[in-house]
Parts: sequence; structure tokens; C-alpha cells
Amino acid sequence: MVNGSEHRVTAEPETPLLYVLRNELKLKGTRFGCGLGQCGACTVLLDGKAVQSCDLPVSAASGKTITTIEGLVADGGLHPLQQAFIAEQAVQCGYCVSGIIMAAKALLDVNPKPSESEIRAALKGNLCRCGTHHRMLRAIRRVALEIAA
Repeated sequence: MVNGSEHRVTAEPETPLLYVLRNELKLKGTRFGCGLGQCGACTVLLDGKAVQSCDLPVSAASGKTITTIEGLVADGGLHPLQQAFIAEQAVQCGYCVSGIIMAAKALLDVNPKPSESEIRAALKGNLCRCGTHHRMLRAIRRVALEIAA
């Protein structure tokens, strides 16, 4: 199940989930970064948990619920995290953002009032080379405050 829809794919079991998402399902929001599970650009939710899809075999995702950045859109509108990233101007090149938003969503789903250190810990597997990390943290805190209100 990907973004609420069932899919059958013909990929070899060891094919990285990222390749299936991008090439077979045409979900281009999840990015290829390092290919080693170290940069976080490929982060998706697997049964609600943030995982790196570049080094996860598609066979490990069989029968599980996968959510990509495209799956966050509800009723045709942006997810609050996406809105906050725009409001805080937390996107520069944008390459890392979908992975960071997915990691933040996984955190907020289990901890709607995270501390600064908990947010940083949740993003430790995500790299941003553009220098907007502080704005991203502000955007995530903004959503946490909205949830708490």
C-alpha cells in the first residue's frame, strides 16, 4: 500500500524501494541522494516509521504501508509541515526537503510536542547542505505549537 493505494510491482525482491517508487510508481518526490542510507533524501514512512528507501529492498516493504511526500496532500491542500516550510522559507535548493519533512512527520506523529533536542535527534539522519537547517527547525516547531494549541 503506497499513499493509500495498492500497487503490484514486478521488480526483483532486492530492488531498492526508492527505485520502485520513482521508476515504477512515478513518485518523484522521494529523492536519490547518496544511495547508502546516510543522507536522508530518500526518507519515506514505512508503517509510520521514517526509513531510508535507497537501501531498503522492496521485498522488506511488502504488505506494509508506505507514505511518500506525495501522500501528505490531503483534500488537495498541503500538509501543515509543507505549509510551515514555505512560511519559514525553509527551502533553498529543495533536494533534501521531502526527506526532512517525512522524518519530521514521523516524529510529530509519535511526539506532537518535541523538544528542540528531540527534533534534532529525529533529523540526525537527514543532511541539508544549503544552510536552511535552522529555518527547518523553526518550521517543525511551528507545527508542533499548532498541534499543541
